[in-house]
This record gives sequence, C-alpha cells and structure tokens, in this order.
Amino acid sequence: MRASRSYYPVRNKEPPDLKTASNFSGRVEYFIDEQNNFTLKLRNVMKKDEHKYCFRVTTTLETDKWIGTPGIKLRVTELHVESPGEVTEGESAVLTCKTTCSLTDPTFIWYKDGRPLTTEMIQKNQQLHLQTVSSEDAGSYSCAVRGSEHLPSTAQTLRVRHPPKNVSVSISPSGGIVEGSSVTLTCSSDGNPPVEIYTWFKEGGDSPVGSGHSYVPLQSGFYYCQAQNQHGAQRSAAVPVNINASADVLFLSVLQKFGDKAHPPPDDDDDDDDDSSSIADYENVDCTK
Repeated sequence: MRASRSYYPVRNKEPPDLKTASNFSGRVEYFIDEQNNFTLKLRNVMKKDEHKYCFRVTTTLETDKWIGTPGIKLRVTELHVESPGEVTEGESAVLTCKTTCSLTDPTFIWYKDGRPLTTEMIQKNQQLHLQTVSSEDAGSYSCAVRGSEHLPSTAQTLRVRHPPKNVSVSISPSGGIVEGSSVTLTCSSDGNPPVEIYTWFKEGGDSPVGSGHSYVPLQSGFYYCQAQNQHGAQRSAAVPVNINASADVLFLSVLQKFGDKAHPPPDDDDDDDDDSSSIADYENVDCTK
C-alpha cells in the first residue's frame, strides 16, 4: 500500500487536491520536514480563498482515506477602495479605503497609478476628497495602512468625463502639393467620451468646409478643425496648406498674361534659323509683373 498526502478546502462535495484545482493553479506548494510535519504554502492569497482547509491521506486502495479534522479555518482580511467609478470634470469625488481588519486608529496612505499622492490631495481619515475634478485626476487609485505599505489594496479606476482637449491637425503628405494631387488633413483630440463630431473650417470664412475625422482641401489656405462631444467643443490651431500650380497650368497662365510676348511671331527672313531666339525671348519674359 502506498500513501499520498494532500490539502483541500472543505465543502459539501468531494474536494479536489489543491494542486489540481484551477483556481489555485501556480499558488500552492507542499512541504514535509524530517519529523514528517506537512505544510501547505499558499501564495497570492485572495478573499475567495477564505475556507476551512483539511489534510487528507489517501492510499492505492479506494476505501482507505483519512482526513485530518477539524481542519484549519483561513480568514482573509482585505483592503479595498470604493470609488464612484466615473465623474464629470468640475464635480467633486470621494474615494474610501475600507478594510475588514480590526485596527486601532490606522493611518491610510493613498496611491495614484502606483505613486504616493502629495499632500495637496485632501485626505480625511480613510477618505480621499477630490474637490474639483479635472481630467488629470483620472487614473487607478489604491490605498494601504501605514506600516504595511507592502500590502496595498487592489486598484480602482476613476474615469473623468471631459470635453475635447489637445485638438491638433496633421498633414499628409507634408510640404508643397502640386495641383492635381491631394493632401489629407487629420484631426486628433483627447476627449471622454471620444469625440463624435469633427467640423472643418478655412480661415476667413464663417461656414464649415467639411466634416469628419479627415478632410481633403482643394485650395490653398489656413485650415482648422473643431472637435465636439457631449461635454463641449474645442478648435485646433490653423495649419497652412499650399497647393502649387502644375507646370502646364503655369505655362498657360504665362500665355494668358503676356500673349504674343511669350512666343514672338517668326521672322520671314530667318526661316532657316533655329528656335534659339524664340526660346531666349521666352526665357527673358518677366513672369513677376
């Protein structure tokens, strides 16, 4: 007969060995010393681990099983943060650090995104008061009892609803654009909830020239976008768009402006001459007048 030993939480049905239970996977170790004392080590203890645990001896015979009763009751104390979850910018918010431990006049420490909060934050007993919430207050908050900072609570996320911020326009491709090709303007912003409405304007005009996250301008000028969600709107700075005329269009504009000066009529006496004179005349045309 061969015996084996295991630990398991006591419930109403036949319990599994902790080493094979999925909710204890990777968190259980068994130890035995020279005096045949058996030890269970449970890592990363959670509130749901609160059970009565017993030691079981089994053999190769199905009928031979022994249980070490009455077992050991594991009580798990915890810290946790109660948070409103989501608030609107400008409102106030109160976060509370709660514990199931029996403590005498404890001092609580607050953390935001894993870093201790400064004294600028208003802390009263186990509560953290945010008087006028801004978008910068969004993040993950946790707490700990002074002297046990290595045992912080699980973090709770505070979300802040706010109008669009950091609205900007990017240009693709950058630089001068030859007429006939296209340039795309893209509007970016930071808002919660995300921006739903993008509107495009050209400086000098009152009416919108386009809508949507991206816009393709057809003329040179300064363009900006306005981003809007249910909490407000903000516009970007204006960006310059320079659409250059193509070579063909430029040549046509020269003909329209200078007429026959651009191409002098041929001299009947110089039929055999080459076109160098006409080319030179064309090159000497002052296109800036």
